[in-house]
Order: sequence, then C-alpha cells, then structure tokens
Amino acid sequence: MAKQNNNQEALDYHSQGRPGKIEVIPSKPYSSQRDLSLAYSPGVAAPCLKIAEKTEDVYKYTAKGNLVAVISNGTAVLGLGDIGPEAAKPVMEGKGLLFKIFADIDVFDIEINETDVSKFVETVKAISPTFGGINLEDIKAPECFEIERRLKEELNIPVMHDDQHGTAIISAAALLNALELAKKKIEEIIIVVNGAGASAISCAKLYLALGAKKENIVMLDSTGVLRADRKDLEENKKFFTTTRDLHKLEDAMKGADVFLGLSKGNVVNRAMVASMAKNAIVFALANPDPEISYDEAVQSRNDIIIATGRSDYPNQVNNVLGFPFIFRGALDVRATRINEAMKLAAVRAIAELAKEPVPEIVNLAYNKKNITFGVDYIIPKPLDPRLITTVAPAVARAAMDSGVAQAPITNWNNYVEDLRKRLGLDNKLIRVVTSKAKQNPQRIVFTEADSYKILKAAQIVRDEGIARPILLGNSVKIHRLLEENNLDLGDTPIIDPRLEEEKRHHFGELFFKKRKRRGFTLYEAKKIMNERNYYGAMMVEEGEADAMISGLTRKYSDTIRPALQIIGTQDEVKKVAGMYIMITKKGPVFFADTTINVDPSAEDLVEITVLTAWAVQQFNIRPRIALLSFSNFGASDDKEAKKVRDAVAILHQKYPGMMVDGEMQANFALNPNLLSDNFPFCEFSEEGANTLIFPSLDAGNIAYKLLQEMGAAEAIGPVLLGMKKPVHILQLGSSVREIVNMVTIAVVDAQSRKSAR
Repeated sequence: MAKQNNNQEALDYHSQGRPGKIEVIPSKPYSSQRDLSLAYSPGVAAPCLKIAEKTEDVYKYTAKGNLVAVISNGTAVLGLGDIGPEAAKPVMEGKGLLFKIFADIDVFDIEINETDVSKFVETVKAISPTFGGINLEDIKAPECFEIERRLKEELNIPVMHDDQHGTAIISAAALLNALELAKKKIEEIIIVVNGAGASAISCAKLYLALGAKKENIVMLDSTGVLRADRKDLEENKKFFTTTRDLHKLEDAMKGADVFLGLSKGNVVNRAMVASMAKNAIVFALANPDPEISYDEAVQSRNDIIIATGRSDYPNQVNNVLGFPFIFRGALDVRATRINEAMKLAAVRAIAELAKEPVPEIVNLAYNKKNITFGVDYIIPKPLDPRLITTVAPAVARAAMDSGVAQAPITNWNNYVEDLRKRLGLDNKLIRVVTSKAKQNPQRIVFTEADSYKILKAAQIVRDEGIARPILLGNSVKIHRLLEENNLDLGDTPIIDPRLEEEKRHHFGELFFKKRKRRGFTLYEAKKIMNERNYYGAMMVEEGEADAMISGLTRKYSDTIRPALQIIGTQDEVKKVAGMYIMITKKGPVFFADTTINVDPSAEDLVEITVLTAWAVQQFNIRPRIALLSFSNFGASDDKEAKKVRDAVAILHQKYPGMMVDGEMQANFALNPNLLSDNFPFCEFSEEGANTLIFPSLDAGNIAYKLLQEMGAAEAIGPVLLGMKKPVHILQLGSSVREIVNMVTIAVVDAQSRKSAR
C-alpha cells in the first residue's frame, strides 16, 4: 500500500494545479502598453536588426546565453527503459527544475520522436540556434555515443550527454580522494567495472584521462568479462577488452583495488569484497539498490571506502554535483563545447572542495557537528552552496585556457559574487532544514488527526523520515479516513483522549497542580483533558512527545492558550511571539511578530527581536534585523515611530553584538542600494535586512498575507517563539505542503532544544 500511496502522491504532485513542473515567466516589465510595444511590435525590430547585422548579438538581446535544451528520445529513461518521448517528458522537466534551482539556468525540455541517429542529429542541429547549450539525456547506447560525437563536432555550443559524463565526473572526483586516503596511485590500481553501458564506458575513459592504465581495467557486461576473444562486442566495448584469463565478476574482483558498479542491485557479495586488495574502494552506484548494500560492504572488511548513489549513506555519487555548474561555467564564457579539459577541471574542483572546511549550513543540513574529509566524506554534499562558486569558475577557466571560450571572464571576484547572487545565499533553506530533520526524526503529536490533511501530512513526514507522528483524535473517524483515502501510517500511534481514562486523569491532576490558583478545580482540570490541545500539550510537557502541531481547524487563541497554561514560556520571557519564514527568490526573509502581540511597546519589541534573532540563528543564518516603521531614522516624532526608535536604542545598549537597526521603512530595509545611498551608517547597508520586526500585529499580519497571496513568497509558519518546549500552530486551513513544512521546522526546533541542554 505504501508504494501505491507514493505513486499517487507523485501523480498528484505532477498533475495538480498547473500540470508539470516548469513554466515560462517574463523577465521584463509587461504591465503597460508601452512595455508591450517594446517587447513585441514595433520595439522588437531593433534587436532583430542588430542580430541580423551581427549574429553574436543574439547573446546580448535574448535569453540564449542562459538557455539549455534538455533533449531525449525516451529510449533509456532512468531504470524504465525505452518508454518513448512522451513518457520521458516528466524526467526532462525534472532535469530542467534541477538546472534552475542549483545554477539558475533556464531550460526548455524537448522530446524528439526519432530513434534514427542521423535524423535525431539533424533535428537537434536545426533547433540549436535557440540555445546556449544542449544537455542530452536518457538516450540508449550505443546510439548515444554517436549522437553526442556528431553534435559536438557540428555545433558551436556546449553539448553534453549527462548519462555518460555526469556520473563519470562525480565518481572520478570521489576516486581521486579515495585513492589519496588509501595511499594508492591511479596509474598502479586495478579497476573492475561491472556494467558496460554509456555511463560505465565514460567513467572508465575519464579514469584513463586521470592516469589509470587501460591494461589495469577489467569491464563486464551482462554476459561476463569483456574478453578479447568474444565475438559479440560492439566498438565501444571492444576498446575495453582484456586478454587476462577472467570470466566472472568474482574472478575479476580478486586483488582489485577499485570496484565500480553501474549495473544492477545485489550482484556483489561480502566474499567478493573481502577478496579485494588492501584499502579497497567500492563504488556501488546502481539505484535504488546498489550492487552491494552499504551495510554489507562495511561489514565485509574494516579498510573499505564505499560510495553509493543513495542519499541515506555517506558519499553519494549524485550527478547534481556536476551538470548544473559545468553548464553554468560553459555558458558564462560562451564556450563552443564542453571538452576534456573542462570535465577534468570539474573533477578536480569537486575533489578539492571536499577537503575544504565545511560551512555550518552543510553541517546543519546533515545534522553533523563537523563534517571533515575522510572515508565517510570523499565528495561534497549535494546541498553545499559552494559548488556553484567552485565548479563553475573552474570550468570557465578551463574553457578559456583550452581556447573554446568566446567571452572570457576578466574579473573573477565579480564573477564569483554574481554566482552567489543568482540563487540567494540561503535559497536552499527548506532543503537544508528537511535534510537536518531526517537525521534525527522527532515525535510530533498532531492534535487534529481526524482531518484528511493532517493524516496525509503525517503519512508524508513518516514515509520520508522527517518525523515520527502521534495522532490524537476520534479513533473511529481516523481509521475511517485512513481507509477511505487509502493512507498507510503503519504502526503510528493513534490516541483517543476520551478512551484514555487513566492517562487523562493523571494529566488532569498534573494540570491542577499548575493551575489550582488560576481558577481551575480538580474536576475541571480532569475534564479539560478531553480537549485534545490540552492533552497534546501535556504529552509534550511530560516528554511523551517532542513537539505539538495544531491550529488547522481552530482559532489561533484557542490553540495557543492550552500550550501557555501547560508548557509556559522560556525563563525570563514575558511575551511569546509569532514568526513567519517567507521564502522568496532572493532567499528567506523572517517576519515577526505576525500573530500574537497587537500593539507591542518598545520593551515588547525588544523581546520580540531577541526571540526572533535566536530563532533565525537556529538555521545557521546571521540575522540582519530591521525594525520597521513609516519613518526613517528619526524623520518623525510620532509616538509610533518613537516607539520603534526607543526599541532600537535599547537593543543597541543591551545587545551590542546584534546586527539591528531602525526605525526604517520596509523598502529601505530590503533594498541595499537605497539603504547604502541614503543611510550608509546602517550596519547592514551593503546587504539589506533578512529579518523584519513589525511595529504592530496589523502591519506584520497584513504584510505576510499580501506577499503570500500575491505569489511573491511562500510562507512557512507561524513559528511560535518563546515557548519552553516546541509548540507550533498552523494557519487556519493550511495546505498539506504547508503542514509538512511546519512539521519539519518543529522537528529541527526540537532537535536544537535537545542539543542545547
């Protein structure tokens, strides 16, 4: 049932709302008639004539220079085989999404209904003027070799078949570092390659370029070792034949230094790995099941260095470490091709990055205190934000040095800064936080579990390993909803407080001790435990759950009151506050207070700011805090502006290390050019604020809802600040996606509190 649920979830993801995963959006203003006349007729004639005079000006006046075609004929799609061009389209759209989010490269996916090599090549050549580069994808061997060779020869833009070269580049980087740790020289090692498809052959050829010896490589296909006496081999396989007396995989692996698997799962056993040479290197890259599982491999010997294609084990060989940044570098110098020098530059840049100190955002993502170069870290993590600023410049330099760059870079510092700005420094926040949550899932109690949205979100966070749900509600209704909607939550606890008489009375007695002088009798305290928000809050208070999620169907005040009465605030915290994380194209911006304090005093604003700063720091982001007003830095003596100004003065006095300023208008806070031109004394004038403190609930609530509804940002929250233990309250009517995001934040919140004890 779980697989069926996952399939349906994937189908819903691709079909709901706007079908597919990508869209085309304008990059220029288009709201006025004047805008449209410039965009099309008659204004468009001017750039057309310029390009007609000088073809290279197409890069100046159109999107060609940042546009890649992802092209397939659907003959070798993932592990699905020859399923045709239409069925390949979801994969090609997905590749386009990866290009955009990792390297800010725009993509048109193009599926061609053609298997003849010459016709396919001619089709791609005919459409090539549209694009700055071409990424070939999921084309079967041996045709893919000839298609790529001809297109590289006949076109003057970068062409790369990622199925061949992506895995080759990433595995080669891993190999260099593994050999360094194993104290072995590449020209001396014996390499066994199980698999003889496009990727395996490309890997082996790249290893040769790095110094491996052809006579030291043994390659196998589904029939066995590629021996010189075999008569069934096509040309690409013949190149890797051997005269050694080897027939089977177990024979080839005896004494081998390196095993590279690009075949199918579970074809290697412990004995084979044990028979390899000292300090064996095993790259078992079949997906989803490696040639030998990580656990079996490490149990077979103590001196192994292993990589797989899976994200749940160390050393994931993932093409996303390479192709976005290789194309980024190639496009940025208008390279005429992606040549061997550029691929080798990418290999070495990726390998060297793994030896550099890891930034805190990467440690956060993988829930590690200090990831360092070693057997469990031989290649960078996919979420490392330095990849774009490391690999792209290396590829660009290699293109220039090898003479294929048409627009050389002259100022490398500016180029690196431009790369950083493309995605926003912290644009990967949600992926980072999700990855961290998965490292140590926490117990999350859902107090409104008799709701389809909650149950669906609970299934997602359980299946993805983000959290361990606990469901509170009417057990009969919950089971009915699970059955009606074909949801599988396995052995997830389902608790109906009405049926838990002994526990309910126990919780009631504990609550009475807390509130006996605040208007509650023992009878009332026990009775109120029928209310799930009280019961759930008591579970968190008593350590039976790590965090609580509520608010989908109830007013904010009705949800927060039980948590305040049972769990209470952190020591020395007088007021709680609500913060929204607004995910924008430029990275996350944190809004507070957006949910609780109607008209905070200057002292209240100070406390809200301190709580917000602490919360932002939990995401390994240094808060740059602007206290907002209608006034800029003393321009008005109105009491509302003065309140904000007074709060800033207190913050400067009590928290001298905090990067905070105000009062200031929102446009100045977010626009570094405006800020530095007019108020250069502001500490964050060069970068702008990433954390906004609003002067009233009106302002904060209106601001985040406007951004959310206008599609300018995705809102995650509200994150409840100042509570002694993690309690987070959903927006009324939240979507399943919003609930999942909120659960992820709650898990990381619980992790942070535990590690701080």
